[in-house]
Amino acid sequence: MANIHNMTFLKEKIDTLKEEGLYKELVTLEGPNESECIINGKKVINLSSNNYLGFANHPRLKQAAIDAINLYGAGAGAVRPIVGNMKIHDELEQILARFKREEAVLVFQSGFNCNAGTIQAVTEEGDLIISDELNHASIIDGARLSKAKKTTFKHSDMDDLERILKENKDKYKKMLIITDGVFSMDGDIAKLPEIVELAEKYKAMTYVDDAHASGVLGENGRGTVDHFDLHGRVDFTIGTLSKAIGVVGGYVAGKKVTIEWLINRGRPFLFSTALPPAVVGACIEAIKMLMESSEYTDRLWENATYFKKNIKDCGFDIGQSQTPITPIIIGDESKTKDFSKKLFEKGVFVSPIVFPTVPKGTGRVRCMITAGHSKDQLDKAVDIISQVGKEMKVI
Repeated sequence: MANIHNMTFLKEKIDTLKEEGLYKELVTLEGPNESECIINGKKVINLSSNNYLGFANHPRLKQAAIDAINLYGAGAGAVRPIVGNMKIHDELEQILARFKREEAVLVFQSGFNCNAGTIQAVTEEGDLIISDELNHASIIDGARLSKAKKTTFKHSDMDDLERILKENKDKYKKMLIITDGVFSMDGDIAKLPEIVELAEKYKAMTYVDDAHASGVLGENGRGTVDHFDLHGRVDFTIGTLSKAIGVVGGYVAGKKVTIEWLINRGRPFLFSTALPPAVVGACIEAIKMLMESSEYTDRLWENATYFKKNIKDCGFDIGQSQTPITPIIIGDESKTKDFSKKLFEKGVFVSPIVFPTVPKGTGRVRCMITAGHSKDQLDKAVDIISQVGKEMKVI
């Protein structure tokens, strides 16, 4: 009898992944996540980090984390609804509410947890969730947890969205339209003003996941709602503390009554230990820095504009990107992986993104430009990408 503990069924699945070219291995970062760093023992220019503003290793955030540990300890010791809610958690939510220009904010342990906890808490049987077909996996999983009916509209297609709203306006108690603010694979921005207009026309609610817009779009990085001046017209705004903010965590911003409900019914909030004080202290400091100055967001956009122009001038296809997320579309999956591998060998780290993360035949390396990059680093990266592109006949 075969040993049932050998996990043969998993080995078979892993072998299949390898055969299909979909198997992934972790790379190891030696030291902080900076614009230039050591990965698997090799010094490279890092074009794959979500550390948009260079905050992950900023001295002010590190000191704030140390100060929070000294004051509150290493961990919260409980879920917040029992005895894990420290004053520092309240302070983070208060400063985030001011920053976002919203009535109230609730912090979760991750952006993924925000979507897992919020969607199921604000929808129920008899409701309809209408989701952009390219929304993040956490939105898809969050919607699955809800008893509401689910449907998708074609990516950023307002005619398709209106068709769905029109067809369903009298069939459900509530309709909730969910979209990413910035789409992480292509770097395009949601058509939020049009979505809000349609939502109001058909009496639907709106929900925006601003993971890649937090700290990037809007005044000093306040996000997509601020970018389009839609305050008070978007019902649920999800933000992350793990990308531009440089630490970890997520938050929901909205009406005070929404936050009161989530405190009572947001399952990841109810059943996961609170964020550790060091994380919270560093997040508070990051928000303070954004409220003080546009220096970091200005530098981010200056670098992004510079890189995008230069890479486009080389002849690469960067799709519909409108943000610092800059895909270089290669097409074929194996060619995309080879392209990434050759870049690494020459000193540029940029991850390949292939099916099923993106549609078949649209493989790309996704360049993430940050405020931390110097012009010299960007110039060097463009030169190397151009060299490899010519060698592989991509350009």
